[in-house]
Amino acid sequence: MNTSPGTLAGNLGVRRSALPFEAGGATRVAAFGSETISAPDSQPVAQPLLELRGIAKQFPGVRALDGVSFSVHSSEVHMLLGENGAGKSTLMKVMSGVYRADEGSFAHLGQPVQIQSPKDAQALGVAVIYQEFSLVPHLDIAQNIFIGREFPGRLPGTVDNARAHVEARKVLDTLGFDYDTDTPVHKLGVAQQQMVEIAKALSQRARILVMDEPTAPLSERETENLFRVIRTLKQEGVAIVYISHRMSEVFALGDRITVLRDGKMVGATRPAETTPSELVRMMVGRDVDLTYARRFCETPGVPALVMRGVHSSNGIQDVNLEVRAGEIVGLAGLVGSGRSEVARAAFGIDPVSEGEVEIFGKRRRGEPSQSVKLGMALIPESRKHEGLAVTRSVGDNLMLAGLGRLFPGGWFRPRAARQLARNMIEELRIATPTIGRRTSVLSGGNQQKIVIGKWLATGARLFIFDEPTRGIDVGAKAEIFALIGRLVDEGAGVLLISSELPEIVHVCDRAYVMREGRVAGQLSRDQLSEESLLALGMQDA
Repeated sequence: MNTSPGTLAGNLGVRRSALPFEAGGATRVAAFGSETISAPDSQPVAQPLLELRGIAKQFPGVRALDGVSFSVHSSEVHMLLGENGAGKSTLMKVMSGVYRADEGSFAHLGQPVQIQSPKDAQALGVAVIYQEFSLVPHLDIAQNIFIGREFPGRLPGTVDNARAHVEARKVLDTLGFDYDTDTPVHKLGVAQQQMVEIAKALSQRARILVMDEPTAPLSERETENLFRVIRTLKQEGVAIVYISHRMSEVFALGDRITVLRDGKMVGATRPAETTPSELVRMMVGRDVDLTYARRFCETPGVPALVMRGVHSSNGIQDVNLEVRAGEIVGLAGLVGSGRSEVARAAFGIDPVSEGEVEIFGKRRRGEPSQSVKLGMALIPESRKHEGLAVTRSVGDNLMLAGLGRLFPGGWFRPRAARQLARNMIEELRIATPTIGRRTSVLSGGNQQKIVIGKWLATGARLFIFDEPTRGIDVGAKAEIFALIGRLVDEGAGVLLISSELPEIVHVCDRAYVMREGRVAGQLSRDQLSEESLLALGMQDA
């Protein structure tokens, strides 16, 4: 991948008019297509590229931002940290014009400006890669990258699709993403869709690029490709605001760090001047165990899940694995190796063409409804699209999967349902003002707790967690793993799918590793390490 200074921005600079850009004290010139800009070699210049001063934003019953000041400089990666619900995404939506600030002001290169709409922000060179995708599923990759910025054809009112595919290919090549640009987005996995989102933002030639958890669904290899792109963009004068819950990324990429808590700025520092523990303490206001230590299972119970020679139309072949009561079994592998496909086949979403699946000794022959009756629960990778009815209330979602068990006579009792929901909210420590709160407005960590809670209501004893900590903060992660620990202590079996290798190493009793749709091997507790997981998962292992 060619990402040498002076070439990446040119490759990505497909269409955008020149913007005024001044940087005092510049020592290097980098070319952005036909225009040139000045950029410093290392430290950001004194004059912020964009500055937000005293920003406040109020929603019904919630003061999401309270007097927050935040600035970005050219040629820097500014890490923005905080728990889910701390105000990070709200601040970025104010910066990008999606929300209007109730109070505060903006300055671009020291000059007062207004940001009241996305158009205002785009004129200042702001582009955002949101954690939740904004792709059109049935359009192809090229159409999604240039949606709203289509190339005009030779005839009035027509679009030059051929050029869109050529330019899309240039952007994707810089990311090391080799999918055909004709591919409809709905046929891509979550990680591949994230790469399309990144390509779409980079194609706008942003001066200020906001990335909200960009690596959450990416493999190690894809993450490293993204890091190369970020470093080159930084060298070429781009300011990057990077939201992450991964401490390794904070210290690998960050130049400055700002921490929010409860809508307020609680601190600002640099990576060299702090530690992961100090940052976590600033974020959550207390000490948090980042190792997720647990008491490992010495004598597992009866088989909860057995897969024997399972083949499925989703691409997995000859999968053999077992999860026993009282243990957490990891399922690792590179993105696209077949991890989620194993979960879907086990639960009955994708049909099994060969082999068998047993749940607590009983063969599963039907659809997911039979898996639920046998005591299985699936917490999917995409909680918003597959795990929740986000437009419904917290109470509705908590009751959704367990209605048959909770009300066996077929008569729904609203008062009993409300009490059951309140009990679940208290037990799982779900942060919501009422059970009637719409689920879509809650933080990622609280949404994940709701997905788990709805399965607890079914009496499930076998849980498949697919990327359970994707996009949630360190405090919520600790709570999720504490909950998983309680489940296995009470006799449940857990299959844990995670791209975060430290999670597999620190949490699991043993682990299987997938490669190209097959189980490449199994590692016992004393064999578990990040190196051994990667070795089994790599093509040339």
